[in-house]
Amino acid sequence: MKKGVAIVTGGTRGIGLEITRLLVEEGYDVAAVYHGNDEAAKDCEQQTNARAFKFDVADFDACQTGVATIEEEMGAVTALVNNAGITRDGVLHKMTAESWHAVIETNLTSCFNMCRAVIGGMRERGFGRIVNISSINGQKGQFGQTNYSAAKAGMLGFTKALALESAAKGVTVNAICPGYIATDMTTAMNQDVLDSIIRQIPVARMGTPQEIAQIVAFLMSEKAGFINGSTITANGGQFMAA
Repeated sequence: MKKGVAIVTGGTRGIGLEITRLLVEEGYDVAAVYHGNDEAAKDCEQQTNARAFKFDVADFDACQTGVATIEEEMGAVTALVNNAGITRDGVLHKMTAESWHAVIETNLTSCFNMCRAVIGGMRERGFGRIVNISSINGQKGQFGQTNYSAAKAGMLGFTKALALESAAKGVTVNAICPGYIATDMTTAMNQDVLDSIIRQIPVARMGTPQEIAQIVAFLMSEKAGFINGSTITANGGQFMAA
């Protein structure tokens, strides 16, 4: 049985691709939003039967237009996963303003842009599920990532405030903070660096994109209807938040 339309930003690669894949399997019509990699988008459509839509989630007007197109072609959006993110690492005393703003706009402002585009319809219909993909580094900070850590921490405050605003209208908003996940980006790292990271993780391995996708699917289910404004940590015990 179809569960409605779910948008997954950054939904054609890495963690986003696995979220897209699982939500399709769970019965959603999925719109996988991407910005740059047309080949990955085509592969995503072939692998998952989702539909790929290309626009910049850091651009407010592009999000308004993009969501309107999705709803016109696929139907009303009942679920949103804000997964899109970039890194522009560097210590603060050498960081450029461009690197700061690029990360803040793509990782944090995109949450406002996308939620602003769907929240009205969700409230009117009396139902919605929003899941924001933050990061362990938004909880504990990370050397060389003041921009990324600030954006991911900002997502957590955004999640809690929107959860308060929308709960009475049947819309839940939650966040997930993945730790180090085995994606193309992390597996391309120097092996010595990878080994040093894994030594910090009590379960002695990185997580998988599928494990994050399973949490997303649960938070979107009826079983999670009483979970709202929460932050789910999925980091193998590397950082244990109260």
